[in-house]
Amino acid sequence: MHSSSGRRTLVAAALSTVVAVVGTACSSGSGSSDAKGADSGTYTIWDPYPQFAKDSDWVKLLDKCGTEAGVKIKRTGFDTSDLANKTLLAAQQGNSPDVLIVDNPVVSTLAEAGVLTTTEENKLDTSKVDPNLLAAGQSGGKTYGTPIGANTLALYYNKKVLTEAGVDIASVKDWKSLTAALEKVKKAGKKGITFSAIGTEEGSFQFLPWFWGAGAKLTELDSAEAVSALSLWTDWMKKDYAPNSVINNTQTTSWQEFASGDYAFAENGTWQLANAEKAGFDYGVLPIPGADGGNAAAPTGGEFVTLPVQEDTGRYATAQKVATCLTSAQNIYDTDTTLSYVAPTGEVQDKQVAANAELKPWVDAVKSAKGRTSDDLGTKYPKISEQMWKAVQSALSGSKSPEEALAEAQSAVK
Repeated sequence: MHSSSGRRTLVAAALSTVVAVVGTACSSGSGSSDAKGADSGTYTIWDPYPQFAKDSDWVKLLDKCGTEAGVKIKRTGFDTSDLANKTLLAAQQGNSPDVLIVDNPVVSTLAEAGVLTTTEENKLDTSKVDPNLLAAGQSGGKTYGTPIGANTLALYYNKKVLTEAGVDIASVKDWKSLTAALEKVKKAGKKGITFSAIGTEEGSFQFLPWFWGAGAKLTELDSAEAVSALSLWTDWMKKDYAPNSVINNTQTTSWQEFASGDYAFAENGTWQLANAEKAGFDYGVLPIPGADGGNAAAPTGGEFVTLPVQEDTGRYATAQKVATCLTSAQNIYDTDTTLSYVAPTGEVQDKQVAANAELKPWVDAVKSAKGRTSDDLGTKYPKISEQMWKAVQSALSGSKSPEEALAEAQSAVK
């Protein structure tokens, strides 16, 4: 399966690349853990949900799945970035958790480091998972887990602002019609669109729908399509359709701008649904349009349930039972409702929409979504992303043209 010495060498190399791509589209907190219990009837689970206490539905589900598999569960919730690093260190020490729930862009890094078993080895069933979501957990032609759910980006819009500006949301179908709507909003004395273009992974995460929506590829940052996407953002800023604050905005501060009630649109994620209900104005959600129409591919957030490599291979069968329980249709439905995620299978997505029709645009957005490490980019993605967000910053600040910024980014990646 995996040799211990070879795996530990790869793990050491992976430690330097994992931090850059985690934490973009999920919650954070803190946690700690100690070694796996010596009791073979105790199975360890690590997850990135420290916000859930022992009496939460999530922890009750973990315990229930352990009981059904005939074992006790020892669970630890970590901050997302801590989880990735702790996992790599545990692998070096031969002390990996039995079940690991981890942010999807990190899966390929852990897989290439030899930390995870493949679904061929661990027998996790992924047959019902949407292929575009499963791709985030694939590397080198192999699959290393199954998604517990997905979140992604779309456009929230303020119905009152659009109505007062004379904009019919049904007319917004591509970049040209979206820009025309922003022009009308500005003329009506309101603000256009807010998003996050900060110089971190969050900035790349928010730029990707426009980048992919133009038909650009991450292996060609300086393509004409990529330039058109960055030009769209820079033109919006020049015309005051988007505020200068986007350069420093996180997804949280961008949301706060939208929640003021002055903006027509905000690019943000599924995780803001609860805040949207509290905003105090009527809102809608629109999948981000592609340059020439249709839904742009937005990047997927969300986590994968994986089974790390164990020195004692006899543990895999029980770990697989626990993971299968966690990802059963009913449990996925309950978990994704708690997390404000879209389920990874069509069967459960239909159930979500039947229960809450407002989730329909999010399901549509997730069906068009794409993993950041898809196209077999794997551990190449963090370097590409860093150059992308630097290019976005350079262009939006006016220090370089979109063409110059992206040419420099492509050169740096090479």
